[in-house]
Amino acid sequence: MILVTGGAGYIGSHTVKKLIENGNDVLIVDNLSRGFKEAIHPKAKYENADLLDVESLISVFSTYKIDSIIHFAAFAYVGESVEIPELYYNNNVVGSFNLIRVAKDFGIKKFVFSSTCSTYGNPERIPISESETTKPINPYAKTKLMIENILEDFDTAYGLKYVALRYFNAAGCSDDRDIGESHNPEPHLIPLVLKTILGERNELKVFGNDYDTPDGTCIRDYIHVYDLADAHIKALEYLDKGNESNVINLGTGNGNSVMDIIKVSENLTGKKVNYTFCPRRAGDPAVLVADNKKAREILGWIPKYDLTKIIETAWKWQSNKRF
Repeated sequence: MILVTGGAGYIGSHTVKKLIENGNDVLIVDNLSRGFKEAIHPKAKYENADLLDVESLISVFSTYKIDSIIHFAAFAYVGESVEIPELYYNNNVVGSFNLIRVAKDFGIKKFVFSSTCSTYGNPERIPISESETTKPINPYAKTKLMIENILEDFDTAYGLKYVALRYFNAAGCSDDRDIGESHNPEPHLIPLVLKTILGERNELKVFGNDYDTPDGTCIRDYIHVYDLADAHIKALEYLDKGNESNVINLGTGNGNSVMDIIKVSENLTGKKVNYTFCPRRAGDPAVLVADNKKAREILGWIPKYDLTKIIETAWKWQSNKRF
């Protein structure tokens, strides 16, 4: 059985869907503080448990025969982490430590961790490879790097093998519109663009148009949530083969600017985006694009969705959201 924490969240629910389609037995652990009951897959087992409650974790591990773990559960708003760092160090680091410790006690040896490219901070080289120095610049990213460090130490001491997947900008939704992206507040560009088109927002704020990029706006590496799900499954398969722990970037290797997102969205929907340019946000690098050579070579992972398909699936979801 595969335990998926945060399986009622955005990336977690899509990964659970793919795991079950592949015939896996899945247990979701989610306290629904930021996930959605509607996103819980009907064929998955589900326990409402909090990673900060060690006794509830022990109960879950005692009840089910868990073979491996995919760990998504975390708070992930950068701005909130700056304003309330205590919340993030407690929820993300303490919660993850509890999970890792209980997993060790129950003899679990395979652990896939949802990390982030934010651990690199403002990178010196583009595209960003795993050899880039980690210099996180906000509490959210710092918590993710701390968890990576805990996993490394537990591997050294106890043989808990892990893959930490540092991914870039998750986007898109399930092809069948069954599940999708819902955040409150919504921090991500593509749904914000689409919400503006739908009239749910008066305008889109574009932070900075004076970057050293072709059109002056920030460039990011957008990756479809199903491609991310596929990478998590391949990471588990990698560990199943007895391979060593690893840290791997997940991105397409292609960068798209804010204006690219707006133009593709307008072309797909036939509607205009009402946007205004605003001053840059502090800490926003001009370009963040992945070097995904390691993922391709080690996991055999090749992303399948291009930007148009990503936005197309997001538009279908935003136009008819279930939750």
